[in-house]
Amino acid sequence: MDDVLKLAAELMALSARTAPKAAGKDFVVTRVVTRAELRQLAEDMEQYGVESGKKNFDRDGRNVAQSGSVLLIGLSGAQTLGLNCGACGYAKCADLPAAKGGPEFAGPYCAWRLMDLGIALGSAAKTASLLNVDNRIMYRIGVSARRLGLIDADVVVGIPLSATGKSPYFDR
Repeated sequence: MDDVLKLAAELMALSARTAPKAAGKDFVVTRVVTRAELRQLAEDMEQYGVESGKKNFDRDGRNVAQSGSVLLIGLSGAQTLGLNCGACGYAKCADLPAAKGGPEFAGPYCAWRLMDLGIALGSAAKTASLLNVDNRIMYRIGVSARRLGLIDADVVVGIPLSATGKSPYFDR
């Protein structure tokens, strides 16, 4: 079943790639994680939860360990849209400082680029749903994916995939 889930993740990555993006500029990156890297990702999530004192990294790490694959979706080197809209907290796009490494993600970021990420995530989750693959969008996966260097991105979110009689991602 892991090979089928890997294929599903690849189809989801296709949906993320072709999702609409502001001004037609694409800064979305994807990567499918399987097998040994899944175990490494799950272990790091649990470890990060202990190190940071943050809740539910252990729970989500156990979910990743139960998964057949994980799709990582992130933003890399995204430029501002140039609208001077202020949604990022700055009056002009030129005032938005370059993204710096934070404890989990790099920021600040143009709000429209973060919307691009959200649309890509929604498109990927829609594809999983069409394929009847259990999934759940998880921010905590992205934290460990960045720590481990599994993907070169400033902001990352993960979608674990499972095909069992009951989804492990709900009633947790």
